[in-house]
Amino acid sequence: MDEQQTCGKGLAQHSALTASLGDLVASTARVLEVHMKALDLTDENAKREYEAYRELASAHRRIAGELADTAERMAGYRTLPMGRHDMTVMMSAPPRHAFAGFVKQEEALVALLETRLAQDKAMLAAMAAAGG
Repeated sequence: MDEQQTCGKGLAQHSALTASLGDLVASTARVLEVHMKALDLTDENAKREYEAYRELASAHRRIAGELADTAERMAGYRTLPMGRHDMTVMMSAPPRHAFAGFVKQEEALVALLETRLAQDKAMLAAMAAAGG
């Protein structure tokens, strides 16, 4: 027997995207933090870079935490009872345009990730070849 799709189940299903974005942002913070350890702080430019990376790593950690918390809350709504909806409103232009915008952003994210992934894999291979 198929279970009825509800808005709560939809939130829970979409929580995976929010959680994954949080994981990616947390990974970015880790890369910044590890990079900071390579900086020679006797150099003024390295000091400025260190401060920039420190600030950005901190911001990424905060954002990652907020995304993780949000994803957890979304997943927690799985059993939210289905409320009555005005289907005329639900099928009108504003919700359709909002969702179309969401789909467009998903497409842009996929394209960006495909490009970045190719570049990042090449950089990782170069790091491995250098013995790092």
